[in-house]
Amino acid sequence: MLTSLKSGPKYATIIAKETDCTYSHTVKILDLFKEYGLVDFEKKGRIKIVKLTEFGDEVAKGMDALLTKLSRIKEKDVTYGK
Repeated sequence: MLTSLKSGPKYATIIAKETDCTYSHTVKILDLFKEYGLVDFEKKGRIKIVKLTEFGDEVAKGMDALLTKLSRIKEKDVTYGK
């Protein structure tokens, strides 16, 4: 979910669709992320817009770097038959 927000603020419903989660589960996770200072919410009527905080952006970049490294390890395993 954090890496999904790197492209900019999004509606919680969009994040739920992109991550293939229910809306209620997505909101619970986003609430937890807010407690940790990773995201902020902006409400426009009933609609909740979610954006990364500066700290959340750093964490999302770190997660992207980690996922990139892990995918390289997986590619090596496939290439070398492990």
